[in-house]
Formats: sequence, structure tokens, C-alpha cells
Amino acid sequence: MRDISHKIAFSGLPAPARFGDVFDPNRGSVQARVALGDRALLDRAVEAAKKAQPAWAAVNPQRRARVMFEFKALVERNMDELARLLSSEHGKVIADAKGDIQRGLEVIEFCCGIPHALKGEYTQGAGPGIDVYSMRQPLGIGAGITPFNFPAMIPLWMSGVAIATGNAFILKPSERDPSVPVRLAELFLEAGLPEGILQVVHGDKEMVDAILDHPDIAAVSFVGSSDIAHYVYRRGVEAGKRVQAMGGAKNHGIVMPDADLDQVVNDLSGAAFGSAGERCMALPVVVPVGEKTAAALREKMLPAIEALRVGVSTDPDAHYGPVVSAAHKARIENYIQMGVDEGAELVVDGRGFTLQGHEEGFFVGPTLFDHVTPTMRSYQEEIFGPVLQMVRAGSFEEALALPSQHQYGNGVAIFTRNGHAAREFAARVNVGMVGINVPIPVPVAYHTFGGWKRSAFGDTNQHGMEGVKFWTKVKTVTQRWPDGGASGESAFIIPTMG
Repeated sequence: MRDISHKIAFSGLPAPARFGDVFDPNRGSVQARVALGDRALLDRAVEAAKKAQPAWAAVNPQRRARVMFEFKALVERNMDELARLLSSEHGKVIADAKGDIQRGLEVIEFCCGIPHALKGEYTQGAGPGIDVYSMRQPLGIGAGITPFNFPAMIPLWMSGVAIATGNAFILKPSERDPSVPVRLAELFLEAGLPEGILQVVHGDKEMVDAILDHPDIAAVSFVGSSDIAHYVYRRGVEAGKRVQAMGGAKNHGIVMPDADLDQVVNDLSGAAFGSAGERCMALPVVVPVGEKTAAALREKMLPAIEALRVGVSTDPDAHYGPVVSAAHKARIENYIQMGVDEGAELVVDGRGFTLQGHEEGFFVGPTLFDHVTPTMRSYQEEIFGPVLQMVRAGSFEEALALPSQHQYGNGVAIFTRNGHAAREFAARVNVGMVGINVPIPVPVAYHTFGGWKRSAFGDTNQHGMEGVKFWTKVKTVTQRWPDGGASGESAFIIPTMG
């Protein structure tokens, strides 16, 4: 059994006192152990970051961008290895694992243009002989706490922008699938990143609290469940840090009567069940408008669900693989039972699904509920599994109200051929990211990612220019160059530019 250790800029570590198990979700067996760090280990990582960061910040943006270019090329050359490693610990199929990595690389591509993104503003002649300009400077040391469901994409979202803008960065990935973040850090070093600028520490709540409390860590980015996101935000802000904390989701897909139902069913199959539903941008709630739409959608959805192939993560024909852990499998199945107890109609039951030869694997079959109502707890909470709930709406206004009034406001989609309905929906829905005939509206890397309500805590989104703003601070300079003459009388009133 292999041990997964930290990737930090010093040697001579004492033997870890605690380990966590890393499972093979396909077989339900332990395949590795991950060392769990403590505050003392974080202190050493921070010291290494403090020593390395000033020199990295002094490197001009073009040279920092060249590291990003080389890192991108290295990841692409090692894509197959990274995808297999990711798949083996998470359980998502190889093609989905490659998508995970590629979406992270798209942020790295944005970071290759960091010289342009860091340009400040300049005003010549703001006053008599006075010019004003601004510059963006790094915060110093940042940290990222990332979830299990995207072990490549989300660490790259955070670390890429933080590093490109001149910061040092300490990453604490999920202890459930920690190997890919370590391998990405190795590739960054191979690309020319100095030691100490990107370090990986493993741990549980003890390490999270150490990061939130550490006085030398200026900013923390987090993605996870909403309760923990709120905790991270509150504790980090109380410690004087800049914090962005992305939480859970319950994304809705509104299906208007004029929608192309064949396309909707195709989109729903991937958006609801892809990656076993373990995506914060999954589409676990479908809202057909009108009974006729609901009946037609259900009729078309059933054969599509029956055609889904659940398999081991290395099966090239599988649509999705196992969920990440036995505990998570049990949690999903408990929500399915909850839906039954609450009175929803269980149309397709994914419990009890097994694969021959992998009977102990963490598999959950696709599940469909109909006649779900907004008062049901199973609707109000995030299930995070291959479970699709149908909530019928009688009108456009009723459909609009469902995602708008839900506690989560991460993403939403509307399926329609009516441009006016789509425009009205996008303008009025109380949700942060909207798809129009796009089931998973994750913005491209040069825009920004972020939800509303309990889906996000903090004022700044992930990646794009919002990410640049989060990982930098603005300095504004007002300058005047005297011509050598008399300076005039002393000014005892606030200066103006008139």
C-alpha cells in the first residue's frame, strides 16, 4: 500500500502521527494512506512560502506567464497518467477525468495572459502637473481548500491565478483523492516554478482550522458544502483574511412547453447523472411547465435512464462510475428513502445496484423522482448523487419562483425556443449562473464562476478578472514632478485637482 505525503519545500519531516484511508471506489477497498498534517507542519510550509514569495513577486509578469505556458504543456503531455490517477481515487470515468483536468487547464490558459490582466489604470494631468496611476500587487501567501469532486479543476482554478499574480500558495486538497494535486505540484516545479511557491499539505479539520487561523496567510479560497463554507468564511474573516467560500447547490432545469424535448432529455442525462451527480453544477431538479410537458418529458426520460451504463471508472463505455465513498453512498440512499417517506413518486430506484466482480464498490444506480414538492426536505437539500427530481410547475412564473426562492443559488438552466422567455428568465431569476439551453452553465475561464445565496460567501468570484482582483491588492499613486521653481504657499486644506 502506498503512502501519499505532503509536497512541501523542505525535507526532514517527522513521521506522520495520523493517516487517512484513500479508497478505490470501484472495489470498496483501501488503496493508499494519506498523511494528515497539523499546525506545526503548516507553520513550516508558511515559512518556506514567506522566504520564496518576495522573489517570485519581483519576477516580471511575462516570465511568470512562461511558467504557466510550460506547465500547461506538461499537463497535456501527462494527461493520460493524470486521468487514470484521478479516476482511480474519485471514481469518475476516464473521459470525465480528462474533462476535469481540461477545465482546470483553461484557467491556466487565462493565466498565460496575466501580463495584460495585471495592467493598472493611468490618468495624465489629473491636476496641474499631477498624474495618477494604479498597480495590482500580490497579497503574499494564499491558501486553497478544495473538495473531492474536482481534484484537478478546482485546485487549478485557485492556484493558477494566485501564483500568476505573484503570490505563494498553499493547497489543502480533499483527503479522499489527494494524489492528483500532488502530481500537479510536481509538474509546476518541473515547469520552472520556484520551490516554496506552491505547496500541498494534507489534513482534515485540524489543518483547515490551522489555515484559517494562521496570521501569515492573507487569503483563503474554499469550495465545499454550504455549512462548511459558512464556517470557513466566518472564521477566516474574523482572523482578518480575505475569503471566498463556495458552497452547495440545487440547480434547476426549467423546461418550457416549446422546448426540444429530445435535446432536453439528452442534456438531462449528462447533467443529472454524469460523474454520478457529484458536481456542484449538476442539474438534479427538472421543472417541466405544464402537465402536458411533464408527461411527455417523463415518457422520454425513462428509456434514456434505462440506457445509462454504470460501470467501473476504467470502462470506456460507462456513462458514470461509483461515488467517492461508502459513507457518501449511504447518504445518497438515505435521501432516496427520505423522498419516498415524504410522498414523492419513486419512478426509478437506483439503490441496490451492483456490478459483478465489484460487489463492494460504491455504486448507486440512476434514480428518478416525480411529483416532488418544494416543501420536501429531499428537495430543499443537496443530495449530490445520481438522483433526478421532477417538480411540476403550472406556469412560467411558478417555475421562475422555484430556483429564485431556494436556499441555494448556484446555477440554473432554461430550455426554450422563445427568446423573450429566455431573456425574461435570465434577467429575473435569483441565481448566480444561468444557462439558456445549456444544462451546465459553467462560465469559460475568462469570465467568472460564483453563485448566490447559500451557494457562495464573500464578495468575489472564482477565476477570470474576479480571481485576479481576489488575489491582488490595488495601490494608487498620485505623483507630481516639481520643475525646480518655488513651491508656493503651504496648503492647509485638502488638495483638489481643480
